[in-house]
Amino acid sequence: MDFRISKVRHPKEKLYGTVMLVIGTLVWAAAIIALVAFAMMHSLAIIAMIVLYIAILWFISFVGRALVRAYMIGHYVMVGEQQFPHLHKMVAEGAAALGMKEAPQAFVYNSSGVMNAMALTLVGRTRYIWLTSQLIDADNDDQIRFVIGHELGHHAAGHLGTAVNLLHLPAYIVPFLAAAYSRGRELTCDRVGFIVCRNLQASRTALQMLACGSAKLNAQMNPTAFEAQEHKVPSIAGFVLHIFSLYPRLTRRVEAVGQFAGKLPPKA
Repeated sequence: MDFRISKVRHPKEKLYGTVMLVIGTLVWAAAIIALVAFAMMHSLAIIAMIVLYIAILWFISFVGRALVRAYMIGHYVMVGEQQFPHLHKMVAEGAAALGMKEAPQAFVYNSSGVMNAMALTLVGRTRYIWLTSQLIDADNDDQIRFVIGHELGHHAAGHLGTAVNLLHLPAYIVPFLAAAYSRGRELTCDRVGFIVCRNLQASRTALQMLACGSAKLNAQMNPTAFEAQEHKVPSIAGFVLHIFSLYPRLTRRVEAVGQFAGKLPPKA
């Protein structure tokens, strides 16, 4: 499959991302115009002070990311050809399948029982993937490929880009919009995870594993039964929880990745 993120991106991410981009662009444009008008009527020293505050905030962010990177390198286990080569190969192959010029650097860390994974950007080599020890213990190889693919999806889809996130920033004032956009992004990355994994059962059970969290029960999971729980979610309470959440319900994600897989041609 010739990977193009535009064809994989979930419709909800496209919709809410466009709305946030429009709102953000308009707000930033209005702010710049107001700043210029203010500068023409008042002392430039005030404008210089505002610019200084912005620079200070950027510097604080830079230092914070540098400290996180230093901690990561000193406390987490870097995945490579000499360290967990099977995981390194999964990341490299997944990145290649998505047309990425360079695979993000992966790290494994002691999660103290928490099952999760994360994509992030820091200073220096900007693209990273974190995999928790609990996730590695609980998942089989195809499930791990799905999780890696999901995190690679955040990088491939540009979710962590500084420019686009800065443009979106003013739109966070709109209630529930940013959360809806976040949920759309997760659905996009689930699709990317399936493309990397190309095993529907493993993709669905990898999502279900986040709810189950048991290595012992891993092979016994029934994603169809789990998906059926979606229809038992109380409508009003479920809706309230949904609009505040940054992630879709896991039952819905299992259902959605199955629907997406049904639209793709069989793996050659």
